[in-house]
Amino acid sequence: MGPDPAALAAAARQAERLRKDGNEYYRKNRFGAAIDAYTEAITLCPNVPVYWTNRALCHRKRNNWQRVEEDSRKALQLDHDSVKAHYMLGLALLQKQKYGEGVKELERALDLGRGAHPRSYMVEEIWQELAKAKYLQWEQKSTKQSWELQSLKTACEMALNEKFARDAAKMEGFLDELAKSHSEQVNAVGQVFQKAAEADMPTEVPDYLCCKITLDIYRDPVITPSGITYERAVLLEHFNKVGKFDPITHEELNPSQLVPNLAIKAAVQAYLDEHGWAYKAD
Repeated sequence: MGPDPAALAAAARQAERLRKDGNEYYRKNRFGAAIDAYTEAITLCPNVPVYWTNRALCHRKRNNWQRVEEDSRKALQLDHDSVKAHYMLGLALLQKQKYGEGVKELERALDLGRGAHPRSYMVEEIWQELAKAKYLQWEQKSTKQSWELQSLKTACEMALNEKFARDAAKMEGFLDELAKSHSEQVNAVGQVFQKAAEADMPTEVPDYLCCKITLDIYRDPVITPSGITYERAVLLEHFNKVGKFDPITHEELNPSQLVPNLAIKAAVQAYLDEHGWAYKAD
């Protein structure tokens, strides 16, 4: 005999009441009480992903990242497209210094969030966390590369100095010419390593990769019928606060007319992949 439908419905109603209680506790920063409420809801209805993500959010507030990871993974088993679950799993993995996996989860959360709620506060929050993680990755890589370049430069200069000393011992009558050649070689080596170091130094982001309104590098670029590209969230905010028209041409414009600018988005991603410091440019 299968489960009693009436009993299941009653359990679902009770679980929802507990979820609302948990939400109220959360708003009052009573995270322990909220966790207890969500746990009871999970016991009654373990297949509702939002109960798991809500509890994970409480664990995040208490910096219990192991529990955040466990609850987020459970939520993803129930809903592969849960923005909150991917987001919090990414944060938990970053805390464990699993940067590659964490960034991947944040990128998935960002893609899902943009598709469902492009103006949501969470999309902006996810972007900020992703940008910090990406910048940290670049910073670590840059520091390591700088150290390696400096070590290699020092080794090259030492080799040139040793060669100069050996040659000077053999060619006593040509020291001036030998010294000049040695100096030129040392300078050439220095220039090569300087150029290599400059390739990874922050500069100005190209204008065509930046929003016309915010002047920040694009995150989710969309193109209008007039051919102008904007940051989606900024343009939607303009529609809401100012009016449904193009900020530059002043032509009538509706959200349904916005088309993702995939070419610019790909160009931005390629630029960020090459210049991780740009994640902090804004």
